[in-house]
Amino acid sequence: MTAATLTPDSKADSKADFTADARIPLRAHLRHTGALVRRNLLWIRQDPESMFDAILFPVIFTLLFVYVFGGSIGQSLGGGQEAYVQYVVPGLMAMMGMNMAQGVGTGFNQDFNTGVMDRFRSLPIGRGSVLFAKIAVELMRMLFATTVLMVVGVLVGFDITNWPGLFAAVALSTVFGSALMWVFLTLGVIMKSAQSVQAMGFLVLMPLQFGSSIFAPTQSMPGWLQKFTDYNPLSALADTARGLMVGGPVTHDLWVTLGWSAALTAVMAPIAIHKFRTKS
Repeated sequence: MTAATLTPDSKADSKADFTADARIPLRAHLRHTGALVRRNLLWIRQDPESMFDAILFPVIFTLLFVYVFGGSIGQSLGGGQEAYVQYVVPGLMAMMGMNMAQGVGTGFNQDFNTGVMDRFRSLPIGRGSVLFAKIAVELMRMLFATTVLMVVGVLVGFDITNWPGLFAAVALSTVFGSALMWVFLTLGVIMKSAQSVQAMGFLVLMPLQFGSSIFAPTQSMPGWLQKFTDYNPLSALADTARGLMVGGPVTHDLWVTLGWSAALTAVMAPIAIHKFRTKS
């Protein structure tokens, strides 16, 4: 909805929503967020099929890349399939946040199209609480998917030698995943259908995913693609997780990942909340 299409009444309603939201104290915002988190968890309990992506994605991707590409790429790493397992599992951890972030956008759009969000916006609750609750539940799903990934990784030969590094990598993936979720929440508000959100996410994330160091080292890529991977936040996250979990340089990629996370959150969170408040 552009400014040109806003009527005086709709402008007044948007301003009233913002003013009412600003008057809600922090404790009430937290209480509203907690209630909405509980509501979303109960919905997952009633619809367990919504957890299939969190279960199947890490299983399918781990088995696919380890057993289809593990031998050939592992040789380039100076080993075989065992070497590739140590390489790809930390990279797949970076991909979990990306997949879960895309799901939050499609689910949010579906809630709009089914009228659930209209009901929320008619209640005297903080508008931001709706979005924060959605992110909190998706982060729980992301942590569940990461747990599944690590279990499958251990079963195919991943050796966990640094538990503090593992937990640090999970925490960093959570931070970056939450930043990506603001992007997809914005798409969930402005796009007309869940299919459009999914298609847009595919077009954006597919180049980021495969033009990175998640699945294979970047040294053999063309020079122009290596330049792209140098600025790709998924490469930075994958390399940081790899360094934390199996050893290697961490500092530079860690700061790049945190910088991307902070920038995405600072830019997209206000936009997502504003679009949610003003959507008609």
